[in-house]
Amino acid sequence: MPTLSIAMIANNEEKNLARSLGSAAWADEIIFVDCGSTDGTALAARDFKLKYFARPNSRAVYVNKQFAVDQASSDWILILDADEEVTPALRAELKRAIAAYNAPAAFTMPRRNFYFGSWLRHGGKYPDTQLRLFRRGSARFLPLPVHERLEVNGAVGALKEPLLHYPYSDAADMEKKKDFYAEILAASYAAKGRSRPLIIFRPFSRFLSAYFLKLGFLDGAAGLKTALMDFRNVMASALRYIGQK
Repeated sequence: MPTLSIAMIANNEEKNLARSLGSAAWADEIIFVDCGSTDGTALAARDFKLKYFARPNSRAVYVNKQFAVDQASSDWILILDADEEVTPALRAELKRAIAAYNAPAAFTMPRRNFYFGSWLRHGGKYPDTQLRLFRRGSARFLPLPVHERLEVNGAVGALKEPLLHYPYSDAADMEKKKDFYAEILAASYAAKGRSRPLIIFRPFSRFLSAYFLKLGFLDGAAGLKTALMDFRNVMASALRYIGQK
């Protein structure tokens, strides 16, 4: 039977680890990289059987994710974020997928995003396809400043069961992530030479696309609050970029 490692990095994720690591306890190996946490993340992680590493918190997220992948020794690797959860149904599908004789090099899976207590079915939040499962040695993270992505050498299949995602644990977490993404998105705009006068329109187009064109309004109050939150986050990155010299 092929073996599977779960690779996770975390920065100040103490509140989420019982859920995420608890859903990963079935794996043959868990690689856990604590990226400069200042809360109880390190202590909470040690409640689980895992291989623990500590590294500085790089703004280039792919650096530590690739480090975690490089420490894995199983036949297959699943990338799991600290704010995500593997359901029993997805776990069963993962095991069937890697056991298949003619399995491809990697698999995508849908992801259910929960905002303000609700699973959002619209607004571009679902199926939110993620490429997370791959044979060891068949994929690496591309050196991207934001929205890290795997490059796969080989065919890619698709799983049906969704991964669960809880991106914000509370209001303080929303603020922390807003500031983080504002900084790295502004750096991404600069690297691509985006026009400063035009970048101010991005928050508005993002809201109109998500809430109206992608039917975010069908998710009710949670859909509206999420679209407004995304507007605020993109506006923060646009203003930071415009203010750079």
